[in-house]
Amino acid sequence: MKITNVRAMQPIADDSPPDWRTSLGQILVAIDTDAGLTGYGVGGGGAAGIHVIQTVLRDLLLGKQPEAVEDLWQQMYSATLAFGRKGLAIMAISGVDLALWDLRGKVAEQPIAELLGGKVGEAIPTYITVWDEVSPEQAAAHRAFKLHVESADDVAALVNRTREAVGPDREVMIDAWMRWDIETTLNVAAQLDGLDVGWIEEPLPADDFDGYAELVERCPIPIAGGEHEFTAAGFRDIVERKLHQVLQPDVCWVGGLTELLKIYKMAATAGLRVCPHRGAELWSLHAIAAVDPHPLAESGRPWMTWVGGQPPIVNGEIRLTDAPGFGVQIDEANLPGCS
Repeated sequence: MKITNVRAMQPIADDSPPDWRTSLGQILVAIDTDAGLTGYGVGGGGAAGIHVIQTVLRDLLLGKQPEAVEDLWQQMYSATLAFGRKGLAIMAISGVDLALWDLRGKVAEQPIAELLGGKVGEAIPTYITVWDEVSPEQAAAHRAFKLHVESADDVAALVNRTREAVGPDREVMIDAWMRWDIETTLNVAAQLDGLDVGWIEEPLPADDFDGYAELVERCPIPIAGGEHEFTAAGFRDIVERKLHQVLQPDVCWVGGLTELLKIYKMAATAGLRVCPHRGAELWSLHAIAAVDPHPLAESGRPWMTWVGGQPPIVNGEIRLTDAPGFGVQIDEANLPGCS
């Protein structure tokens, strides 16, 4: 079987956010083969990511055997090394890598989770990221809740209100999205004493490794991060220095499933937890089902309704089906914004 075409497009639904999450956001990659099979993956980088695929990666892949996923990843990385290594080029590679893995599962007529040694159909607990107060509907639908906060001034009050809404037995986490410094984080952590917060996510800028090294020594609440890191090589210092207790790679940005699996292995050796960013989306969910000893899947992006085959979250749990590959169903004729 050989690759006959590599296509990239950017579906934009009516409710896609009018910011970088759309302009530089999710792209759909389709890889066609002479066997009549098509693999689908999602990457990032918007029009810039599509340009990388169309001008560099497509010609590299045409005529190649898609089963050699890991070798093709290295070839793509080498071809983009001069302008890549991180950022948009790796986001583009992520979508291609995931499409290749989807093909691998379809050829084997197995779900990716089973190819990785796991099972489908088992319940995986989920959490939802909340940008405001937790609603009664959200409280009933999820096992855990991550509160996206901007100001550090009212975090304790927000967590207290959340505890009142969801009860004492649900996990609650905080996401500062790189807006704080060390002292602000420590002050917030002190205010959260006794409220059983599971982690504080990305309190510092992603590249402030020295700051994180100090923070993990001084902060009584676990630190999570890695959503904005790229490739397993990029995670090496984070893991070796244990800068985060919870690693959060995004499979659609970090380099695809090929790199996510390497990160899981590094984390296991170091005794660190992995909780992928947007883990309830199908491209991450198979890895969680197969290799994660403490599975917890974050709810995905609600505007990506063009991804068919996505299993629903029911009573705070999600279950994979036995569909081959990632189980993704794409109606290319009706992709929003791609006519």
